[in-house]
Amino acid sequence: MGFFYKKKKEQLKSTTPPQSQTKESNDKQTLKTKLQDNIKIVKDTLGNSSDIIIREIQIGKGGVLKAGIMYTDGLSDTNSIQDFILESLMLDIKDAELKVELTPNPKIIEMIKDFAMTTGEIKEVTKFDQLFLSLLSGDVIFLIDGYSEGLIIGNSRWVERGVTESTTQTVIRGPREAFSENIRINTALIRRKIKDPQLWMETKIIGKRTRTNVAVMYIKGIANDKVVKEVHFRLDRIDIDGILESGYIEELIQDAPRSMFPTVYNSERPDVVAAAILEGRVAILIDGTPFVLTVPALFVQFFQSSEDYYQRSQITSLVRILRFFSFGIALLAPALFIAATTFHHEMLPTSLLISLAAQREGVPFPAFIEALIMEITFEILREASLRMPRAIGSAMSIVGAFVVGTAAVEAGLISAAMVIVVSLTAIANFVSPTYDMSMSVRMLRFIFMGLAASFGLFGVTVGLIALVLHLCSLRSFGIPYMYPLAPFNISAQKDTIIRLSIWKMFTRPDLISQQNIDKQQNPTAAKPVPPKPTE
Repeated sequence: MGFFYKKKKEQLKSTTPPQSQTKESNDKQTLKTKLQDNIKIVKDTLGNSSDIIIREIQIGKGGVLKAGIMYTDGLSDTNSIQDFILESLMLDIKDAELKVELTPNPKIIEMIKDFAMTTGEIKEVTKFDQLFLSLLSGDVIFLIDGYSEGLIIGNSRWVERGVTESTTQTVIRGPREAFSENIRINTALIRRKIKDPQLWMETKIIGKRTRTNVAVMYIKGIANDKVVKEVHFRLDRIDIDGILESGYIEELIQDAPRSMFPTVYNSERPDVVAAAILEGRVAILIDGTPFVLTVPALFVQFFQSSEDYYQRSQITSLVRILRFFSFGIALLAPALFIAATTFHHEMLPTSLLISLAAQREGVPFPAFIEALIMEITFEILREASLRMPRAIGSAMSIVGAFVVGTAAVEAGLISAAMVIVVSLTAIANFVSPTYDMSMSVRMLRFIFMGLAASFGLFGVTVGLIALVLHLCSLRSFGIPYMYPLAPFNISAQKDTIIRLSIWKMFTRPDLISQQNIDKQQNPTAAKPVPPKPTE
């Protein structure tokens, strides 16, 4: 019975192929000789979509040749089609050779491409999969009756946001421009900053349905060849219907998908990506998103900002120490408060202990439940402020936190000290220059709170040991995640927790760039020379 059902299923599959299989078979076909056959296949495959414009024209002296123009309305520049394509084909072609042979002759296609087209990018097309990809990308397709090949004329143009100021990674001093959703604009922004012929870019298409353009950029001779090869290997393995944002790629190529810590860095600032490429990292640009991925990503990289290199080294070093200190506060402040007030009363001064006991006299919940209620409330307010309209989002978050906190204290549900601790934790979490690392801290904070409520400081210590072991076990495209802290590299400490002067940072990270690690050939020449005293 099972064999009969399987045989019947195979017969049905062979006799009634799905529409998608028919479409894919059409995509792999070569172009037909007759123009009407090609137009029919295009219309049938695209379902006679109303935004696909197909126009049949007569070209050559006396209009002896039938031709067809296809483009997608909204993705192509219609003015350029009228001025530089249709006018050239229908009015400017006067060569007598075009009125002769109607049989396939490559000379006519080459002549039109070389002498009649006034646009920049022109490619030949012989397959339907090339035709559909270019047509749905905004290019113009030109076909001639009697010829089994055509031309792809680059003419894509659509409404886009353009280059604006970054909204997620703001700086006081530095460039204001940010990436846009157009991959060609993004690559141009990087090319504008790195005018090196060794800056290579390799483009591939990912997504069976979306056919998204993905570009890999790196400097040949600086980037590690093994990392570049691994990036291509992981990208080529992706088999998915659609790529709509860089988060798809990030989740599919990351090293530790179950880890809370990000192993792929993303940024919407061209200066950040250019600096990463100069250090030997590989940039991955995805069409349709302003966020560019860079690999490998290290733990200390998420505490560095582009503004660190635009300020003096003393200011930058102080700010970086403040960021690491804020990371500890955001991660451990509620847990340490719970452990001290629940298990370790002897660690608190007597006056502080009496004050806390007086505040908690009427509170019906233990410290862990207090912290859990306040943390969840702040997370709700934070997410609500992000999703609400921008005009009232910030006001609602401030008013909501103030009203909820004050009302909870006055009602006797939460102690005032707990409100202070949770508020300080939330503020410290915003010090991180990257959103991904702050999200990791937000999740880990609840785990440490549970350990503190269960085992006190012993549980917090065990949690810290497990966290350090986990971080040391992570890798990003073969590079240890905690480098240069573990493994410890004394020469790489010039730009880790503190930043020395630029003239002292004359080498790149040696584990990232293993080919050319020298950034300055003569570092002493860049050292500032104090002025001589005047006599």
